Amino acid sequence: MTELDWAAWVGFVGTACVIGAYAYLTSTDKPNPFILHGTNLAGAALLTVSLVFHTNWPSLVLEGFWAAIAVWGLAKAVRGRKQAR
Repeated sequence: MTELDWAAWVGFVGTACVIGAYAYLTSTDKPNPFILHGTNLAGAALLTVSLVFHTNWPSLVLEGFWAAIAVWGLAKAVRGRKQAR
């Protein structure tokens, strides 16, 4: 059995962030976009750290897109907050 190193544990925390964000989205009628996209961005970043040490190129590309979408969502939320003022 392979022992888990620190990079694998960082990846597990990232996975928990992504799953938690999806659960939050699904369970909330009006999700806070800063919580949703911020948690997704944190998850993508942590999974990317793990994937740099345990390279899986398709997953690494997926996390790049996941992070880009999260940044886009955060930017939309910031613009929406500014327009509401």
